Amino acid sequence: MPRSNLSSDVVISAAATLADRTGFDAVTVAAVARHLGVQPASLYEHVKSRDALLDAVHRLALGELGSRVSEELAGRSGKAALQGLVDAYRNFATQRPGAWAALQRVASPDTARSPEAARVAALMLAVIRGYPVPEPALVHAARLIAATVRGFLVLSESDAFNHRPDGQDESWLAAVDALDRALSTWPSEGTPS
Repeated sequence: MPRSNLSSDVVISAAATLADRTGFDAVTVAAVARHLGVQPASLYEHVKSRDALLDAVHRLALGELGSRVSEELAGRSGKAALQGLVDAYRNFATQRPGAWAALQRVASPDTARSPEAARVAALMLAVIRGYPVPEPALVHAARLIAATVRGFLVLSESDAFNHRPDGQDESWLAAVDALDRALSTWPSEGTPS
């Protein structure tokens, strides 16, 4: 690819593609340069360091996840919205493994304050607000959903469920049912004691 075609967007997109193919930890400025067929020095005009590149991939992943969640939530509420939310996460993790791995990284302060992060958080909270969860407990409910989804996906990815003949999709639906019941019956005082 000629140098004139390089832009920050091209470099970040290439890094995300590389993460999906070879793993997020394999993303370096040199690896992205090889992927693009240019010298590493050519990329430093567009990203200042490996950390900046990884942060940019994190933001790109947040943006893509936000778009997917938004599409899944359109016209849904209650359990249907919850199902759409968690399915969007699961599908994203399956289809974009490197981008999903970027989301498991601790966000830099700039990434945590980004519009992409704010959108993902707002969509999660919109789903939770469809349940009788008091405002002070929203963060706890969000963490419950995130922990359930991430835990299920980590165990699935490591083949931890393969020793049983029961289908993982059935377990996924059972997990969503359990989340729905937990959110539907959240204590009115808000936070556990």
